[in-house]
Amino acid sequence: MTVCEVCGNEIEIGSLSCRFCGSRQEEESKPGRTPFLKKAVNLKHGHPTVETALRRLAVEIEQARNEGVSVLILVHGYGASGKGGIIREECRKYLEHLRREKEINDFVPGDGGGKSGPVKALFRRYPHLRQDRELAVPNPGITTVLL
Repeated sequence: MTVCEVCGNEIEIGSLSCRFCGSRQEEESKPGRTPFLKKAVNLKHGHPTVETALRRLAVEIEQARNEGVSVLILVHGYGASGKGGIIREECRKYLEHLRREKEINDFVPGDGGGKSGPVKALFRRYPHLRQDRELAVPNPGITTVLL
């Protein structure tokens, strides 16, 4: 079995690009590489301040990268006000900065669930995420980060 070095989906032996994520593969693909890894992180655990949650986010992204994680599911909550919480907003601003700086590949807010365009694109790139119930339904309290 040969797997994509970026998304972990199976690719045809000898293929130079992945049909799911489009990434270019090395000429000699690495058989037996650990496929796609997903990790979930609860940033709202313990009701942290915004600063603490952002520090935790930075640490978790670095740790996930070191562990070879491809997809990081962030649980930041929606906020007690019912209008969207400050941790949610600040996390997404920080992720936008990381995306612009090319420190992460992308991120997908969970607001629209499996019916939104960004989540459909995420499912095309990582088909095995379709099984994840958290991503299938709208959930403004989560964000998916592609490392």
